[in-house]
Amino acid sequence: MTLAAYREKMRELPLVSLFCSCILPKHRDTTTDKKEGVVDLNLCNIRDMEVIELSKRASGQAFEVILKPPTFDGGPELRATTPPRQKPSLEEIQKKLDAAQERRKCHEAELLKHLAERREHEREVAQKALTKERQGQRQMHLNASQEWLQEEDKHSVEVS
Repeated sequence: MTLAAYREKMRELPLVSLFCSCILPKHRDTTTDKKEGVVDLNLCNIRDMEVIELSKRASGQAFEVILKPPTFDGGPELRATTPPRQKPSLEEIQKKLDAAQERRKCHEAELLKHLAERREHEREVAQKALTKERQGQRQMHLNASQEWLQEEDKHSVEVS
């Protein structure tokens, strides 16, 4: 394979195609002279490629391909810029401040509501515990009274 043939072969490589398609801003329509089964990867000029023949072997030839940085001949300069921002007017700033104040008030009201609900729940739990304690004490008092009455009944039966 000759050096010129190898250069042509390199133009058909998918990696070179991908590289060229990334750096080329517009895709050129090359519909002329297309062969069946041949991928035309001539999306950009590959004149920035240097091919060095390393050695000839029985199994084939070895080449080193050095790609130089791409050059754009008169192409548009691509620069990522953000659009300039307008300075907000005093009314817009005031609207934003009012909206923030309203959000703070709503958040504070929700927090107070949550704390009130929690306090109410704690009161209910304490009241329930107190009620159970009172019921327990009442039941103990009733049991003690019943025992006393039973002992009095036994005693009255013994005496009579």
